[in-house]
Amino acid sequence: MKGDDVLMLRRASPPRIGWLDLPGGFIEAGETLEGAARRELREETGLRVRRAEWLGFYWDRYYLKGFGWFPTMNFYFLARWSGGVARAADDAASAEWVPLATLGGAGPRSARYPRFAWRHMREVFRDLRARVYPRRALSRRSGGTHEHSTRRHTRRSRSG
Repeated sequence: MKGDDVLMLRRASPPRIGWLDLPGGFIEAGETLEGAARRELREETGLRVRRAEWLGFYWDRYYLKGFGWFPTMNFYFLARWSGGVARAADDAASAEWVPLATLGGAGPRSARYPRFAWRHMREVFRDLRARVYPRRALSRRSGGTHEHSTRRHTRRSRSG
């Protein structure tokens, strides 16, 4: 994150070309989850981060030609931007900083941010908002208007 903004990528490769995604990818043999998240961030954006905090894991599914759909576990970390310019590389068509408040809400999708690449991403942004704005999340829960899922899941290693 950079202030209250989240680094989002537009996918350049199938599946879901052009859809919004977070930096991430598949874990390589021998990598730690955090190591994979850092490598993917560097490969897709050129950025490096210092401290990364565990955010959660989320189930989803992924399509590979010749194999079809298979379940995935997506592991996410929260890292703060410390410098540099995000440049789209690897399988990212573009990189942009997007206000967290505009991502994954319950309302209608914005014309600018119409589609997330993966179903679980709304849950990621919900959990990210709860982490970044803990008082807001607490006041919603105590008011009885916020339903909090106890289901935690994940697919690929992510950093955002």
